Amino acid sequence: MEKSNSYLQARKKKGKSLFIPFVVLGDPNKNSSLEIVKTLIENGANALELGFPFSDPPADGPVIQAADMRALESGICTDDCFDLLKDIRKTTDIPIGLLIYYNLILQRGVDRFYKDCSDAGVNSVLIADLPLEHAQEVVPIAKKHGIAPVFIISELSSDERIKNVAEMSDGYLYVVSYLGVTGVKESVLEGKIKDTIDRARKYTNLPLCVGFGINSAQQAQVAVKAGADGVIVGSRIIKEVPNTKKIAQICEELRLAIG
Repeated sequence: MEKSNSYLQARKKKGKSLFIPFVVLGDPNKNSSLEIVKTLIENGANALELGFPFSDPPADGPVIQAADMRALESGICTDDCFDLLKDIRKTTDIPIGLLIYYNLILQRGVDRFYKDCSDAGVNSVLIADLPLEHAQEVVPIAKKHGIAPVFIISELSSDERIKNVAEMSDGYLYVVSYLGVTGVKESVLEGKIKDTIDRARKYTNLPLCVGFGINSAQQAQVAVKAGADGVIVGSRIIKEVPNTKKIAQICEELRLAIG
């Protein structure tokens, strides 16, 4: 797959909304993490979103924060994460995206980080704490290495901002289902998601993938009914780490829910 078009190709191949599970690399340790990701792939993932463990993830709720700490306490480092990505890429050709915090990229060096992503078979990178106003610090380098830059939109995004995000983005657009941190909302409001998706459709043909607060099959169905091209699920899966049998069951339920 050509990296920049991989999500669109995956969407067309499936013909329905994509199931995109999220886990933290190295949680609870390097070997178990690889088995968990293989379980996701074997149970219906059409793309992966993976995190590098970070000690202070401001966009994440307690479930993902705990996953970060488990991984860090196991001794996982950035080099280990790239090793894991290379091992994962050997087993699948589905799109692999990273959701990461900017400090980790700066520590490694922006050019080196994106080159390492390319060498490891990564398709996209979303930097959770990088505002659009500073996107030019990374976008040209990301594209130089064939990595799709992904950005977030929400119900608060103006049409002008959505247009700017769409012009800057590649791969897909991440649509936040509600305002706040990941994994704590008990309901997802179809009307608000639909409005955001409908407005974004005016400016891009990239897949629009909904995340934050997708914790059940019912919520996944709400997102799909609102027009989502993909559903990103993290906390619900991470709650079951390292129980791969339970993770497989949840993946199957979510995959069936979105068709």
